[in-house]
Amino acid sequence: MAVNAKKIAVYVLVVFALYVIITDPAKAADYVQIGFQGISDAAKAVGDFMTWVANGAKN
Repeated sequence: MAVNAKKIAVYVLVVFALYVIITDPAKAADYVQIGFQGISDAAKAVGDFMTWVANGAKN
């Protein structure tokens, strides 16, 4: 039963994404840009942390 619920959730998500893209492409592009900005910020934060650790965890 859990597999069916997962499939339904994926289908609903895909339909919603297509709906947003078709009805308002500019807003969809903004959502994608926000998502990639978040991923970029997270990767930078991890890189800064690893650099701090590699430098001996000094301020």
